[in-house]
Amino acid sequence: MNKPAAIAANALQSAMLRWLLALALLLALFAPASHAEGVELIQLSSSRSEEGLELSFSTRFELPHAAEDALLKGVPIYFTAEAVLLRGRWYWRDARVARATRTWRLAWQPLTRQYKISTGGLNQSYASLSEALSALRGVSEWRIAENRELEDGRHYIEFSFKLDTSQLPRPMQIGLGSPEGWGLSIERSLSLNSDFSSRPITP
Repeated sequence: MNKPAAIAANALQSAMLRWLLALALLLALFAPASHAEGVELIQLSSSRSEEGLELSFSTRFELPHAAEDALLKGVPIYFTAEAVLLRGRWYWRDARVARATRTWRLAWQPLTRQYKISTGGLNQSYASLSEALSALRGVSEWRIAENRELEDGRHYIEFSFKLDTSQLPRPMQIGLGSPEGWGLSIERSLSLNSDFSSRPITP
């Protein structure tokens, strides 16, 4: 093979490799990737309002027996939701636009025989565990980004919701090791339209 033909072949091979890499990245981005452990995601959607980008989600789960037992023994348990807004970039790794987290603290109050949920300085009491869990299973219109942070481009959200064992008392974390019986989490990637809306994800 002469030199010009070899150069052309190498250029073609490099172009094909770049194209295959770009295709693989696109497939990974738009695939409805998810990971769930004990949590079923019922609904996940986004919309843009006058204040910014808002996320709504709902889940279905039951509290693991080990967690319920600890709760009744006076150990508060925590749930954490996280949403990361990313903007795709073909020339470099995707840019993180915004990140929002929300944590709920669930505690049993033996004196009043009620369950209390605390989040963001707000407190609410419930007469039964089932009522308290219902309040923990979803959020509507949670603002995860301000309008000034939103630009044109291809965006997606990396969402997660879990029973947060990292916030348990330190002795319990050491004793848990691998928190068998405490696993409760879900992760999902949500692609956005150009107006930052999404089609609701349902099972």
